[in-house]
Amino acid sequence: MTIEFWSLQRLNEITKKGEGVRLEFKKKANFPDKIVKELVAFANTQGGILLLGVDDDGTVSGTRDIEGEVFVLEQAIDSLIWPRLNYSLQILKLNEKKGVAVLQVEKGDKLPLQLRDSPDTRAGKVYVRVGEQSLQASKEMREILRRRVKAKDTQFTFGEKERKLMELLENNSAITLTEYAKAANLSKFMASRTLIKLVLSNVVEIQPEEGQDLYFRK
Repeated sequence: MTIEFWSLQRLNEITKKGEGVRLEFKKKANFPDKIVKELVAFANTQGGILLLGVDDDGTVSGTRDIEGEVFVLEQAIDSLIWPRLNYSLQILKLNEKKGVAVLQVEKGDKLPLQLRDSPDTRAGKVYVRVGEQSLQASKEMREILRRRVKAKDTQFTFGEKERKLMELLENNSAITLTEYAKAANLSKFMASRTLIKLVLSNVVEIQPEEGQDLYFRK
């Protein structure tokens, strides 16, 4: 990965922009599993930067014993993320007592990355980044992430199921899986398969949401 070296000047410039799809602020590593969730979401989306020692409002206040905070966080990264997270780390000292850690996360090579339920299992939850939030991925989003890595064109037969979906999207800016299944008189399983196939074929776009994902025409 390309390692970008940070200065205090660059740090102050970046924090003024506020949190976003590729930037997250954390004051301390008190709850490392919550921070790990943000890192997983970055890796499953576009990559991103997590700043440890920065307040939610972007104030670069630093945190005491930044090396100890980083140690706790890296233990959580090693034990709770699967597959392995690709990231770089740099510590910037503000003064003798306080510092900021910069974690730069690359988009994952093997998707999706998961936040393990426990260090003893590979089973876990998948998160993606949407704006300033890290949302748990739906079953459909997980499958799309997994199959997109192979980067092969998806071929399909344009039949009645697909025609009905296009008709719905002509009349609605976006629809959910439940709405599609009901309107097309399909089981949720079949509706899910059809939506996944069309997203992978670049015909339909998926937007992860807290409730149900939204699908819209590209």
